[in-house]
Parts: sequence; structure tokens; C-alpha cells
Amino acid sequence: MAVMYDGLGEYDKAIQQYKSALWLDPKNNVIRLNLAVVYLKKGRVEQAIKELNTAAKIEPDAVEPHAVLAVLYSLQNKPDQASREYEISLKNASRINPKNIDIYKNLGQLYLGEKKFDAAIEAYQIVLNVSPQDSSAHFYLANIYELKGEKAKTEAELKKALELNPDYHEALNYLGYFYAEENKNLDQAEALVKKALEFAPENGAYLDSLGWIYFKKGKNQEALKTLQRAALLIEDPVVAQHLKEVEEKLQKCLTPTAKLKN
Repeated sequence: MAVMYDGLGEYDKAIQQYKSALWLDPKNNVIRLNLAVVYLKKGRVEQAIKELNTAAKIEPDAVEPHAVLAVLYSLQNKPDQASREYEISLKNASRINPKNIDIYKNLGQLYLGEKKFDAAIEAYQIVLNVSPQDSSAHFYLANIYELKGEKAKTEAELKKALELNPDYHEALNYLGYFYAEENKNLDQAEALVKKALEFAPENGAYLDSLGWIYFKKGKNQEALKTLQRAALLIEDPVVAQHLKEVEEKLQKCLTPTAKLKN
């Protein structure tokens, strides 16, 4: 009856029927989750949260109550609570389906966003234990290691990602830019980013990388043109800073006569 009323849009009657069902079967989480959904349709968010929290206590290993709570807390601009519930839902999901690498990837992204780097590394290592050929796991591990300041591991993970997937253009650009920042292997860096641009010629971030490599190589005019093009494609403070540095370098190289003319 509750489902029928819900389908008809008669939410108050649906709520009454769900409550009657719960009185008969208070530990039935399917009923409780359905009731929470109807509360949400009525805009009664706090009551929905109460039902979801009760469902989570009844069945601690369940995925759905925590997943829905994560969404609700996010909508309420409660990022810490949303993150906690999302983490619990993913951990529970991983226990139910331990070979689902997408769950661990999502966990890794969650931990990365929270700067829990060791936990993020562990999540991506689980991905690689299940799927050793997953190039994206190596890509994200590189990102984590870079944030930790472990440059050798950053480079190694990016190389491994490209070994597994030579056309992985995000990794091509990342490694090229990494070399530029380290001011080493600049010819290789240029080749890597140019290959990335073959897959995405209008990618402003890739053009920024190439322009920055040109600058590091002393090709200031090429750097200026490339970075100007990047700036037209994306608004990014890094691109703006790179462009400013190139312009300042070119200005210093001008002769006194040229400066007067300007």
C-alpha cells in the first residue's frame, strides 16, 4: 500500500503505511529506506536523516544508508559529515564486492581530497593487486607521491602508467610538465607533451606545459605564443603566472632603443 501511495504521489498516506509496516517489522531496512525517500520527497530532510541513521545502526555493513546520507550532508553543506558517510559506504561496498576496483578508486579519490595520502596510496595499491594493468592507478599514485614530495616515486609511477598505456595523454602531459618543473630531460618533456597534444590539440593545460618547457629551454618567443594560446583556452592562475614570467624575460632582453620605442 505504501509503495502504491508513493507512486500516486500521495506521500502522507505512504508515510503512514510505511510507519505501520515498521511497527510490525522495525528492523526491516528496505522499509526504512523507502520511508526516508518519501520524507525527502516531502522536504522533511531531518526526518529522512533520522531514518537513515537508524538504518545504518541496524545494519552497520549496509551501503545504501551511508551513501544517501553522504548526498544529503553534501547538499546541506556539511562536507566533513558527507565525507565520513561516503567513506563508510565505500568501505562497506568493498567488503561486499572486494574485487570491484571502482570502489577502491573512489576511496582513493576521497582520501586524496582529504589529504590522507597514506590511506589513498593503500587504496590504489589494492586496485593494482586486483588489476595490475590499471594505468590510472599508477597515474593517481604519481599525483599522491608528488604531493608528498617523493619525486622519484612520482616519476616511476608516471613511467609505469605510460608503459601500460603509451597513449595515456594525461600521463604524457603530467610527466612532461614534471620534467619541466625539475628542469631536466627537457627534450623528452617536449616530445611527451607534443604527443599528448596530438590527442587533445585544444587542451589549454597541455599547451601551458609545452609553453613552460619552451621557456625552460630558452625558446622565449615560442613560449610566449604557446602560453598566449593556452591563456585564450583556459583561465588558470598557473598559466597567467607562466605567461607573466615569459613576458618579463622578453622585456629584459629588449635593447634600450626597443624599450624607448615601446
